[in-house]
Amino acid sequence: MDARSPLSDASDGILASRAADGDPAAFEALMRRYGPMLRAYAVKVLGSNDEADDVVQESFINAWNHVAELADVTVVRSWLMRLVSNKAIERLRRRKYHRDIADWDAPGPARNTPERQVEASMQMRALSDALGRLPAEQRECWVLKEVGGLAYADIAEELDLPVSTVRGLLSRARRALLKDMEEWR
Repeated sequence: MDARSPLSDASDGILASRAADGDPAAFEALMRRYGPMLRAYAVKVLGSNDEADDVVQESFINAWNHVAELADVTVVRSWLMRLVSNKAIERLRRRKYHRDIADWDAPGPARNTPERQVEASMQMRALSDALGRLPAEQRECWVLKEVGGLAYADIAEELDLPVSTVRGLLSRARRALLKDMEEWR
């Protein structure tokens, strides 16, 4: 069906009535009109593009098979949403029954072990101490660049310094921190 087809401007009621009479072009116009919205809804519910496509396709097949039973042809949109919602919920229910116990007891990532957490805490304390030993201007430049993610020009403007001074302060701060944090490499 061409996007400029007369059916693309027809009301939902007319399209649903024609689809109920067996007109595939009218049903295709409904699919084009509501397909993207239904797919977006299914993705939100399921969290999966592949499953969303399947749910929308199954819903349209179901709609084609039952459009003649639709009592009020003016509520096509909400009827299609309900079909997609029911199919998506059905998928979610099926998912729950197929989970393996190993999914629930999966080991945590190595970075979350107690030893690694203590090490990271000690490393952050050492960095904090090393930053405390820097001159104030170097520390401010380093924090604005490395923590704040500011550009050199923005740091210069914030601290009312020339860009060349900011580059020098950052260079000295990085050298001092590398030296102080050598044992943590």
